[in-house]
Amino acid sequence: MDDFKPLGRAGEGAHGFVFKAMDKKTHKIVALKKISFNPNHPMPKNTMREICALRVLKSPNIVELVDIRGVENSVVLVMEYLPCSLSDVIRYVEKPITLAQTKTYIQMCLSGVSYMHNNHIMHRDLKPSNLLISHSGILKIADFGLARIYKKTDLRTYSHQVATRWYRAPELLYGSRTYTPKVDIWSVGCILGEMIHRKPLFPGETDIEQLAIVLGTLGTPDEIIWPGVTSLPDYNKISFSHTSPKSWKTVIPDGDKQSLNIIATMLQYNEAERPSAEEALNHDFFFVAPVPASLQEMPIINDIKTKMNRKLATFDSNLDDLL
Repeated sequence: MDDFKPLGRAGEGAHGFVFKAMDKKTHKIVALKKISFNPNHPMPKNTMREICALRVLKSPNIVELVDIRGVENSVVLVMEYLPCSLSDVIRYVEKPITLAQTKTYIQMCLSGVSYMHNNHIMHRDLKPSNLLISHSGILKIADFGLARIYKKTDLRTYSHQVATRWYRAPELLYGSRTYTPKVDIWSVGCILGEMIHRKPLFPGETDIEQLAIVLGTLGTPDEIIWPGVTSLPDYNKISFSHTSPKSWKTVIPDGDKQSLNIIATMLQYNEAERPSAEEALNHDFFFVAPVPASLQEMPIINDIKTKMNRKLATFDSNLDDLL
């Protein structure tokens, strides 16, 4: 790793730390994701999956893998450096993100998801902190530590312990092991709803509370609206009081007709009824006023980084006082 000059810690992924560094030969800023493992065992499957996924996926809306290095008991993924995440933008932007800007971010996200799914890869951990933003405002999907290759003809089973809780599809909460890439579409619906509502839609602190919040919003599922739900592994492990679905206008009062419609289509119990990423990109949401903002109209990333650094400096100062 002598080829790189460390510039500080940039974040933490699902299975490793991320550092900012400069390539001494090209003077280009990169991100180094260091993943440690036991040398007496094979490389972890999650690491292999992330490497395989990033090698295959070459899209403007997916983070670029530049190189792979081995260092003692770890592997280092050299990736393009992206200064902040969508989570940072939401938190530190000076003015609330407009609907036009929201459409642009979601459009880029869905473009990345569409490319990913067309290449038989599901991400399984889409959330604002895993959607990184370049200096020019381009959104790129990152952190493929939970990604999985799939085929429509496969009968294999998958782990249901994936996706960060707030963005986890209901079939995962009920323990399904035969789900489809539509779990990613549910996550995108949650992200869009959060951006418009300005707070998470389903902020459960436990899996049970998470499921209770989803049921309290969408209503109690049955075999009519969700065929096969009663056969899911964890369906009978806990019972909830019967609830009726709420109107999306009640859940997200600031949402307009098309915003609420696309959210409702993505956040359906029956994964077969959720749109594909390509279908979602053709929704009226993206074609009615306000239309998606241009990159020149998007939040200025340097301003957001400045606010982030000030916040971090204040935190460090307060910590020093306490110590």
